[in-house]
Amino acid sequence: MAQNYFADRFAGKVAVVTGAAQGIGFEVAKRLGLEGANIVVADAAEVPALEAVDALKQMGISAVGSVGDLTSLKVAEGAMDLAAKEFGGLDILVNNVGGAIWMKPFWHFTEEEMRSEVDRSLWPTLMCCRAVVDQFRARGSGVIVNVGSNAATDGFYRIPYSACKGGVVSLTRSLAVELAGFNIRVNCVSPGGTMAPERKTPRSDSPMDEQQQEWMEQFIKLVREEEILPEYASAEEQAAVIAFLASSEAGHLTGEVIETGRRGRRIKDILGELP
Repeated sequence: MAQNYFADRFAGKVAVVTGAAQGIGFEVAKRLGLEGANIVVADAAEVPALEAVDALKQMGISAVGSVGDLTSLKVAEGAMDLAAKEFGGLDILVNNVGGAIWMKPFWHFTEEEMRSEVDRSLWPTLMCCRAVVDQFRARGSGVIVNVGSNAATDGFYRIPYSACKGGVVSLTRSLAVELAGFNIRVNCVSPGGTMAPERKTPRSDSPMDEQQQEWMEQFIKLVREEEILPEYASAEEQAAVIAFLASSEAGHLTGEVIETGRRGRRIKDILGELP
């Protein structure tokens, strides 16, 4: 889908985008950059992160990479410090890193798998928020946009991930209250199904066996049936909503959670095809 960009909407701004090597994160970095922002691509995957930085530079965007495991507060602080060092400050943090690793009934998750889900989909957002608040408080302004999921309230076949994204929603609303007095806004976008290019990094280090593949197919079928609109949103469309929340146009919004992928199969089943 063709995108309409707003020239200079983020002129002179500096943004750290986590998980920006691919998918929604890359589209956010691209959109903010094409609208004037300087970008820090923060990602654990070194090669995809550097490829993303190179791709952004080829578009005329000023970008640098910060590679490391964002479950570490020290690594998260390093990404924020890099923004200040390279571009003179930091205005926007987009916490996009995350994603379900396994899709299967809850009773099949091991302790190790559940901890892995939390490491991917909650700790990085929590650590990056902690890493940025002192810098934002000192300057008296800042914007945080967290990426949640509609799984926060309906996460069948991915309960640990659902719990993580519920935590992201709670973090958003609670932190918005604590930081409001410092002129810092905190909002969240909760995507549903999203069309994006094939992943550059696998969900898991081990390939899916036959049973896991069956659960994945069941999950995809269930999600598809739950969507109200006939098509998934594109990664670019998700990025457009995130960019809006990061912009001054959303200057009076904080603590908000915007769902960008509604579900309603049960309602459709009851109503059928309306005349």
